[in-house]
Amino acid sequence: MKRAFLGELEEVVLLTVAALQVSAYCALITQTIDQQMARSISFPTVHTTLQRLEEKSLVSSQMGGATAERGGRQKRLFTVTTAGQRALIECRQMRSQLWQQIPTPVLQLWGA
Repeated sequence: MKRAFLGELEEVVLLTVAALQVSAYCALITQTIDQQMARSISFPTVHTTLQRLEEKSLVSSQMGGATAERGGRQKRLFTVTTAGQRALIECRQMRSQLWQQIPTPVLQLWGA
C-alpha cells in the first residue's frame, strides 16, 4: 500500500483526533490544539485540514446527535481510520529514527 505523507498540521490534527476519540469535532480539535501546543489556529484551517484528511481516507466522519448548545444542530464527529493509524505510527517511527541518528553530545548541548 502507498505510504501516506502528512504535513505538520495534518499530523497535529490527526493526533488530536486520535487523542479526543469519540468527542473529536472541529471546534474541540481547534481548542485542543490551541491549548496543548500554545499555537493559535483558526477553525477554518482545522476544518479544511479535516476535509483533506478525510479525502486521504485517514479520518472518517459521521454526524452526532443534536445539542442544545449548538441550537439543535448536529456536530460532525471524526475518528481515525486504520489507514490513519498506520500513517501516525509511520510518522512516529520515522521521527524516532531521525532523533536516534543525532549524536548524544549534540543532544546534550541542546539540553535534550
